[in-house]
Parts: sequence; C-alpha cells; structure tokens
Amino acid sequence: MKAVLQHYDSGAIEVTELPTPAMTAGTVTVATVASLISVGTERAMLTIAKKNLIGKALSRPDWVKQVVDKVKSDGILETYRQARARLDLPVPLGYSSAGVVKEVGPGVTGFAVGDRVACAGYPHAAHAEIVRVPKNLCVHIPVQVSFEDASYVMLGAIALNAVRLAEPQLGERVAVIGLGLLGLLAAQMLRAAGCRVIGIDISAEKLELARELGAMYAILPEHAVGAVADFTGKAGVDSALVFASTDSSQPLEQAADITRERGKVVVPGLVKLDLPRKTFFEKELRLIVPRAGGPGSGDPSYESRGADLPLPLVRWTEGRNLAAFVDLVADGRVRVSPLTTHRFPIHNALDAYRLLNGEVKMDRAPIGIVLTYPESVEPYESRIMRLKPRVAKAAGTDELGVGLIGAGLFTRGVLLPLLKNLKAIRLRGVAATSGASARHAAEKAGFEYCTTNYREILEDPSVDAVVITTRHDLHAQMAVEALQAGKHVFVEKPLAMNDQQLRTVLEAASQAHDRILMVGFNRRFAPATRRLIAEFGCGSSAIHCRVNAGAVSVGSWVQDPDEGGGRIVGEVCHFIDLIHGIAGGLTCSVAAAAMLEGGENPTEDTIAVVLQLDNGSIGSIVYAANGDKSFPRERIEVFSAGAVGLIENFRSYRITAGGKTRHYKRLAMDRGHVAELNAFFAGIRRGQSPVPIEDYAATTLATFRIREALSTRTTLSVESASLFLRGVEPVPETVCQ
Repeated sequence: MKAVLQHYDSGAIEVTELPTPAMTAGTVTVATVASLISVGTERAMLTIAKKNLIGKALSRPDWVKQVVDKVKSDGILETYRQARARLDLPVPLGYSSAGVVKEVGPGVTGFAVGDRVACAGYPHAAHAEIVRVPKNLCVHIPVQVSFEDASYVMLGAIALNAVRLAEPQLGERVAVIGLGLLGLLAAQMLRAAGCRVIGIDISAEKLELARELGAMYAILPEHAVGAVADFTGKAGVDSALVFASTDSSQPLEQAADITRERGKVVVPGLVKLDLPRKTFFEKELRLIVPRAGGPGSGDPSYESRGADLPLPLVRWTEGRNLAAFVDLVADGRVRVSPLTTHRFPIHNALDAYRLLNGEVKMDRAPIGIVLTYPESVEPYESRIMRLKPRVAKAAGTDELGVGLIGAGLFTRGVLLPLLKNLKAIRLRGVAATSGASARHAAEKAGFEYCTTNYREILEDPSVDAVVITTRHDLHAQMAVEALQAGKHVFVEKPLAMNDQQLRTVLEAASQAHDRILMVGFNRRFAPATRRLIAEFGCGSSAIHCRVNAGAVSVGSWVQDPDEGGGRIVGEVCHFIDLIHGIAGGLTCSVAAAAMLEGGENPTEDTIAVVLQLDNGSIGSIVYAANGDKSFPRERIEVFSAGAVGLIENFRSYRITAGGKTRHYKRLAMDRGHVAELNAFFAGIRRGQSPVPIEDYAATTLATFRIREALSTRTTLSVESASLFLRGVEPVPETVCQ
C-alpha cells in the first residue's frame, strides 16, 4: 500500500510502499477513501523537522533536558545511540481520514465490514491506503455526508471541544482569532449554538470565507479593538477563541484586550502563552487550553486500549465529539466543502506538501487539502514485502537464518545494529504491526523482507532462529508458537506475565527438545558481571542492586496490567537474574515492601526486595522511580569470600580484596547485549542453551511472588520449575531448605 512518511532527522517526505498494518484486538482496518492534511499542524511538523539538531533542540527544550540527564547517567555514546534511534525512524503524517471498514478486530462491537467510517488520531488515521484505527477513534458516517467531508472529523472534534470549553450561551458575542480550518469550523459551530461571531485574520480570502459561512463581522487584526467595541457596545466579547499558529503571543494579548471582564480566553492554537498578566488580572479573565478533541485525547487507555469514559460522568469524550461533528455536517449546521481548496491523489501527495511549504503557487492559498485514494487495495494481500532476492544457504556452512518480530525503540537502538554486524547469520525477515516500522528496520539492517504478519516469520523454512522483541503481553504466546514451529527462540524479558503463560511456555520448551529458548536477561553477560563471576566463583554471596529507574507515566503501556504487566514483572526481573548469575543459585523465597504513595497507597514503582537463594546466598534490590534521572542508573555491590565487587552503571567496576582495590573502566556502557546474542547463536550451534530453563522459570516466578508478597505482606516461597509445573502453590512465611 502507499503511505506518506516523514523522515524526522532530515525533514524529507516520501510516498512509499509499505506492508498493510496487521489487525489487532480492539481495532478496525479501514481502506481510506479521503484524508485531510491539517495545514497548521503538518506545516509546523515540517518546519521543525527541517531544522538541524540545534534548531530541533531549541524548539523542544524539554527534550534537551532529557538528553543532558541521559548523558550524565549513561554517557555520551549511549545517549547518542538512543537519540539516533528516535530520530531515524520515519513517521506517518496525517490524523484525520474517512473510508470503508475492511476488517473488524476481536473485542470490537458496533462496526461491520463495509461500514462507512470517519477515523481520527495520530498515528492511526494517517495518509495511507489502509489504516488500523482503535474503536474509540472511529465513528459511523451518516448517509448525507461524503467521505471527503467526513475526512475533516479530527479537526472538527478539536474545534468542537474548544467551543464547548468556551461554554457559549444563546446570544453571546464570541471572537474567533485565526480563520484557518479550525477557526472556520469553530465559527460555524458558534453560530449553530446561537452566538454572534466576529472573525479575525490577516488573510482577506479567509475573512471573506468566514462571512460566507455566517460570521457577522470578519476583520483584520489591526481593526479588531474598534470593531469589537462597536459589536459589543464597548463591553467586549464574552469569550475569545485563539486558533492562530505563530511563535508570537500577540494573538493571546489581543484576545485579552477584546474580551469582557470575567470572560474566557480559550487557546487551542499554537501560540506563545506569555500572558499579559495586568489585563488578565484586572479583568479576572479565565484562560483555558483545550486538550485536542476532548477528554480521552492523548490518553493511551482511551485511545489505544479502548477504555471508554462513562457518559453520565463525561458527556463529551473525544469519540463523542467526533460523532457529534459528523452529525453537525449531516444536519447542514457546519459546511465543510467550501473549506476544501485543493485535492491530490495519494500518489501525488508530494505536490500537496510542496504547496503547503510554499514551493509552488496556485490561484488560491491552501486551507483544506484533501488526499484521495484508489478503491482496489485489500489489506489481506499486501502484508509482506520482499526487499531483496532470497539467497539460499551455502552448502557446508553453519549460517543461521534469523527472523525478527518487533521493531520498537529498543530493537532499533540496541539489537538491530548488533544483529547487522554478527557473523555467520543471515537476516531473513522482520515483522512488526506497523508497516513503516517493519520496512525501516528491515532496510536498516539488511533483512530480505518485511511483514506485518509475524506468522510469515514462523512459517518461513529459511528462518532457523526467531528474535522476539514485542510488547510484554505477546512474549509468551509468540515464544510458544515459535518453539512449536521448530525455531530456536530469543525472547526479550519478561518471559511471561502470569502463572498460566509461564506454564505454557515451560511445557512448550520441554517438548521442543532440540530447540533453544533464551530470555533477554543481558546483564549477566556484561563484561563487568563476567569479571565478578570469575573472581568470586559463584560462591555464597550477599548482593545488593540499587536501581535509579526514574518515573514512568501511569498511562504508559509498561504500566498497563494487561499489556506491560508493571515494572516488577517487566524490569525488576533483570536484577533477579543478575543476582542468580553472580551468586550461582536460584531464588527460593522473597519478601518485599513498597513505598506508600500519599501515606497509604502502595506503588509497585518504588520497592525494596529481599531474596533468599537455594545455595545460601542473599540478594536485595532497591528499585526507585522517584529519584533524579541524571544520577547514574545502576549500582551493583557483591560481598563474597572476604572480597567486595562493585559495578557502577556497567561503565566501571572495581574489586577489593586483601586490602587492595583494582579499578576498571570502559569507554562506553556495556550491559552485555552483544555477548548475550553471541551466546545465543553459539548455543544453537553446539546444541546447548547458555542458561538453563530452570533459571528463567525461577526469575519469572520470583517476580510473580514479589507482587503477591507485596499484597499479602508476607514472605513467600518460590517453587522450583518442576514443582510449579506440578501445580504446587507458594507457601507463606517459609525459609529455604
């Protein structure tokens, strides 16, 4: 399928071929008929993307602070690598479209194949022939509304939410500053609500269009104060909505000047918020900055995971605003067609962006630019794309065919460069739910094909080993399917998110006798860790791990119990495995305490854990989410046989024994990723897993029991893999035998 992508590092735009997106639970697949270029937002994105790194930094000072903190914590090389991974990925453009439903995913009700729908939200409703849209961002199109008019749906919801927050009353006088798409839509909505509207803009063409669409007055900014005085009997407007897009705060200042005492200033536009405090104070004005399309906007639980907000408590969510907008268009209260100034077929989308950038001139300045699409694309037919010819395995070599499932930030920034440089492997295929991510990862590392259907990887006979780096909820399922397909499996942590998943994986591994299953617990392979193991000989030890992990927002997928499983299952597991690797034993009991948030509610983000190992060793982990991220992330202390080992953020380490200390320091951080992958492929060739499956079971079970220990406030045993498979329950308040 064709899609429009922007390369954020260079600002370049391309219309390219991608595999169609995979169907997932809670979504519908839609064949796009029309999509709208958001002139203001997309022009701003293009402007920022074309800047050099310094220019990008100046436009986003919040990013600069994150980079500075990262350098302090992890060093400049690690920071540069991760920054490049973020900037290098091409991103889809567009967030408002309309089309026909082609597939309905599990858990979706109210939609059927063939339905006409309007789609919203970034990156879902992109400029692409096929899009995958979460159910809360998809609404039916009334029969009276064309696909082209419905493609304005996201812009309509943004304008409608701003109007709602102004709380207009019948007969009120309202100013709309900035008569682009949003301003012209809002002016019509205000008129439909019984308000008298004055529009303000620097474009004579837009002023004329505002009058045509119902504004009582449409004037230039320099005439605004006098016109508003005449319009309102010198009282000022009841509210002013600022839809302008500029680096200046002048529109905000003007809004304050023309608004009556105790009125409202609503600012959905991209303007500086340097408030004229004196004016706001003397008039006691209310400043409101809307959240895009309404409650739910930007909330992953609502937009991506489909959790709705109850209507009695939240009348107008983002989704309900989307539906209300298309109803307004159907009723004729909002006219959209006069706003469409230009149309381009998707294969000529670059001409649309040249027009947007001012590189070409036409008779009219762009207001609404619509992209149109062919009717022939089917999602089922194009979920795999070959990028270079298949090459047969050379006779007499031990070359391994490798498939990759998942192409997120960690994969792009860490694993892909390593896989690309490993010897005696052939990179066969990449699978990701996003066609853009799949193709980009495949091209960067040199894979033969990309796909949005991971089963293409599992069914490929040329793939000997599968690397799974998806989100956590898919790890167990995909690992089981890969083992059953006869593949060797490297799966990123965690191995599983609950007892049932773990049991299924262990059973599949036991049946795949000659297949290797390895979990991405990389720290035990780090050079610093290997040195400590060599020094201390895996003897009885006391080990302490301090992790300055930093906060992760509540809305992150990592925190979602179904998708990420939380930070104990998803991240603390690393340090349990590290303790096992250094001490040479496995956890047999756990105790834990969590920091109380607000004095009463425990949070799993900041915890202290104590582990008893079956060889007499003990381990402790302090995992903190409430520190300063510029402080080094990890510190490991090992006490064993009269000696002390210390690892500091896997950049330096030292060993003290016999009254003497030896210091070691590396130029860059090395958490063991390259050694881990080398161990995986070496293990396949010699037919022996680098780490016993019992270790992975013990680590994973320990994370589950830590969560239970937190809730029960008891010490819990951690059963062995064999006892776990037999269904033996963990016992409270036990000690290792």
